Amino acid sequence: MTRFHDVTARCFDSSAMPTVTMVGGGQLARMTHQAAIALGQRLRVLAENPDDPAAQVTPDVVFGSHTDLAALRKAAIGSHALTFDHEHVPTEYLEALVAEGVNVQPPPSALIYAQDKLAMRAKLAELEVPIPAFVPVTTPQDAVRFGAEHGWPIVLKAVRGGYDGRGVWMPESAEAASEIVAERLAQGVPLLAEAKVPLRRELSAMVARSPFGQAAAWPVVETVQRDGQCAVVIAPAPDLSEETATAAEALALDLARSLGVVGAMAVELFETTDGAILVNELAMRPHNSGHWGMDGARTGQFEQHLRAVLDYPLGDTAPLAPVTVMANILGAPQAPDMSMDERLHHLFARMPKARVHLYGKGERPARKIGHVNVLGDEVAEVREKAERAAHWMSHAIWTDGWNPHE
Repeated sequence: MTRFHDVTARCFDSSAMPTVTMVGGGQLARMTHQAAIALGQRLRVLAENPDDPAAQVTPDVVFGSHTDLAALRKAAIGSHALTFDHEHVPTEYLEALVAEGVNVQPPPSALIYAQDKLAMRAKLAELEVPIPAFVPVTTPQDAVRFGAEHGWPIVLKAVRGGYDGRGVWMPESAEAASEIVAERLAQGVPLLAEAKVPLRRELSAMVARSPFGQAAAWPVVETVQRDGQCAVVIAPAPDLSEETATAAEALALDLARSLGVVGAMAVELFETTDGAILVNELAMRPHNSGHWGMDGARTGQFEQHLRAVLDYPLGDTAPLAPVTVMANILGAPQAPDMSMDERLHHLFARMPKARVHLYGKGERPARKIGHVNVLGDEVAEVREKAERAAHWMSHAIWTDGWNPHE
């Protein structure tokens, strides 16, 4: 019997196809499981609940919390690599696993920069990567001084956690900033302040890197946010100059190398109104901005992530169509009476070329419950189809007013 402290890098059958452990049982793990099946691999997930998206589909599940070192150790036993559906695992636990011989990818020395926004901003500044002006906020006066210097509104962010618009505030006055800071600091939430940049749009540069040092980049995409949440991804980003696209890809590849990233990484970018590119956030895992590649690229992010953490040669990232648009299926304010299965029937009858990916999640307002990919030639046409399909799947209403019974 293997005891937790006996975990080593060789606690597996070297003649068998690899087992990869993914911490977290969300939709990213669910879609990584799909890629693992095609490669003959086994994906084990550390999930908290049996109805988590990945726990519904993979036969190899360890139930427990990512904040429980014993659960992490149990999930790691016998796996060739341990990786992540999210970045919230305490790095001190990951360092303990590394010391015990577990192949943790990306390593905690890199993952910290996706966990801690203040550490990430400081590291990027050290690397002379273009970023918005920022400052740590330990008192309301810190935010007030920053706003006076850089102009209102400013952006306040929780240093840890927060996604899809959560953990971000945009006070438009010193009074509003003071109130937010006082309230959050009283709750024990560390903060930073950033200058609000004159934004043209948001972009994402996704790359993958292996321990061997091989790296690959997908085309830079445009991400469309609604209420702070990614709603649409357009690949490649329309009207982006070749020079800027190449620079953004090079920036992401350089960051992956400099930070020691292994696996997929998304570099979320701001394109300012004067054409500058600034780094907004880092995600060291498969990412919403890469879902288009499941159908629109020769090698999608989930297969590529597995290849990378296992140090396989990386796959070709070339797009399969001039345009691919991904539209998230977001829960409607009130779930329709029509079942999801019936909605899927109607969608396939009307739009047989739409590629649908559902996550096995219950419907609630604004929750990501799936996405739709549509491939084609013209951005406007493809985007309209993808958004129409996604809206139908969430609301059971056709945005163009189509009624099959008329």
